[in-house]
Amino acid sequence: MKATQKLHDLGQSLWLDNITRDLLNSGTLKRYLGELSVTGLTSNPTIFDHAIKSSAYDVAIREGLEKGKSGEGLFFDLALDDLTRAADLFRPIHDRTNGVDGWVSLEVSPLLAHDTASTIAAAKKLSARAGRPNLFIKIPGTKEGLPAIEEAIFAGVPVNVTLLFSREQYVAAAGAYLRGIERRIAAGLNPQVGSVASMFISRWDAAVAGKVPKPLNNRLGIAIAGRIYQAYLELLNTPRSQRAYNAGARPQRLLWASTGTKDPDASDTLYIKALASPFTVNTMPEATLKALADHGEIGPVMAADGGDCEKVLAGFAKAGIDVDTLAAQLQDEGAKSFVKSWNELLTVIASKSNALKQAA
Repeated sequence: MKATQKLHDLGQSLWLDNITRDLLNSGTLKRYLGELSVTGLTSNPTIFDHAIKSSAYDVAIREGLEKGKSGEGLFFDLALDDLTRAADLFRPIHDRTNGVDGWVSLEVSPLLAHDTASTIAAAKKLSARAGRPNLFIKIPGTKEGLPAIEEAIFAGVPVNVTLLFSREQYVAAAGAYLRGIERRIAAGLNPQVGSVASMFISRWDAAVAGKVPKPLNNRLGIAIAGRIYQAYLELLNTPRSQRAYNAGARPQRLLWASTGTKDPDASDTLYIKALASPFTVNTMPEATLKALADHGEIGPVMAADGGDCEKVLAGFAKAGIDVDTLAAQLQDEGAKSFVKSWNELLTVIASKSNALKQAA
């Protein structure tokens, strides 16, 4: 049995952190469902930036230009074409699991990361345009994003909370989700609105590479994950959460993101093995998914009490790493990185548009 199947059977959802038209057109994504136990996928501006550079989008871009589309509007047309196709592919899984699994994700413009009102408006509009029950709108868990998450959930828009790094950021995002659900219950609305909270793991280790003693290499992200997992399980068992579940709400699942290994000297499935945990999601880069299927091993299930995470984090504190300050820095850098990719994406679309116009 492949390690991908073992991980799925353990109770963790395997999602692909990638989307391209080639993946869809070639049947590769469909094959991953059957052969590698993939049950969902995520996307972000960086992924689309790389994807749209290929010629697979030229015909669609030309058609969009003929309709007067350009820039951001043209991009969302292209992205929605891909993601609604992917959503339809995963729809049987979504139906079979009663909405727990089988999701795809589309991000609002990263330029709105610090604009609450515009984020809410964009989330509602994109969700309505997609018209698929298994499409998450990704909203960053920044200070300005939290009210937008609450409002989107209250409006019935499924949300993938992105750019979360620390336990404190996770708890704040989970609180925004619960407030949205509680408001739906109070208003007599169906409280079953899907959501995941995406924790970025490998960026922790990349941030401290070369700054800590060698025994601590590639241990910070996993220790932070242990702390978050403990908080997640505790939150699932609070009276507040259980009151919401009793009214028909679903728990917001924890999602492990940024799980591709950055250190070439470390195992290419380092974070997959360490983050094995039921009732969570691991969204993997394509290379990591293939490595897991080829030679990966599944480690023991994560400790409900966080295991040795606090001891490891004490070692980082002793080495001069302030995880609270670093968490805020990583979230800010993550938001800026997505803006950079977004601007590069729009530049690629503009360049392709001009080239196609001249070739017409």
